[in-house]
Amino acid sequence: MNYRHAFHAGNFADCMKHALLVWLLRALAAKEKPFRVLDTHAGIGSYDLGGSEAERTGEWRKGIGRLLDTSGGPLADYVGLVRAAGAPAQYPGSPALIRALLRPQDQLLACELHPEDHATLRARFRGDRQVAIHHRDGYEALKALTPFPEKRGLVLVDPPFEQEGEFDRMAQGIALVGHRFRAGIQACWYPIKHRAPVRAFHAGLKESGVRDLVAAELWLREPTDPQRLNGCGLLVANPPWKFEEEGAAILAALLERLGEGEPGQGWAMTRIAEE
Repeated sequence: MNYRHAFHAGNFADCMKHALLVWLLRALAAKEKPFRVLDTHAGIGSYDLGGSEAERTGEWRKGIGRLLDTSGGPLADYVGLVRAAGAPAQYPGSPALIRALLRPQDQLLACELHPEDHATLRARFRGDRQVAIHHRDGYEALKALTPFPEKRGLVLVDPPFEQEGEFDRMAQGIALVGHRFRAGIQACWYPIKHRAPVRAFHAGLKESGVRDLVAAELWLREPTDPQRLNGCGLLVANPPWKFEEEGAAILAALLERLGEGEPGQGWAMTRIAEE
């Protein structure tokens, strides 16, 4: 309950997660049928990059701050949405980006457990009939709010990873949704500090029986320091057609703009389980 994303909004991990999220939402919207999105750890929706929290870390300057001049290529769609949301003064969190891409027939369910952040999020979307805000645990919401009545949509799981056992909870959640809502897309963010927890996470998913899993990863330095966020990943279940190809282009473009040439930096698009 102590984690506040305002210190980290717009950093390289947000850029990676949100650039891929935008692509996934565009893929969903390519079909006319309505879809629903569940954001399990939604935060407050938008962040002040000039505020004391963001200025204290300055992380956004090495993240979205390096991308705002993007005018073409695989990052253009994401960066255009961020600029439209007010960057560099404001950075849109996942609920704001999702809401920007909803069509009139689509819905967003956003969960936030932190009481103050929940109140802020609820106020932000008050009166919006396409958005429902829930004050509840995100993992509990996976069982309570899936499958969707529309029979299509996306589940975004983006916990702060400040508690022990987060990888295990995420794996259990992926298996739960994978078995009860097989048509749904899941996008689950995780940190890469060192490799052992990530290898165990992927191995557990292979044993879970969930099919069609792909891990998109970006790291800015060799992931050997367990005390430092060296990279991050997005585990995608049931990815849309061309995600591996076009997602790879997004990762490569991010590394080109955000990488600082440190030893061991790189990206990978890895299939964890076949269809």
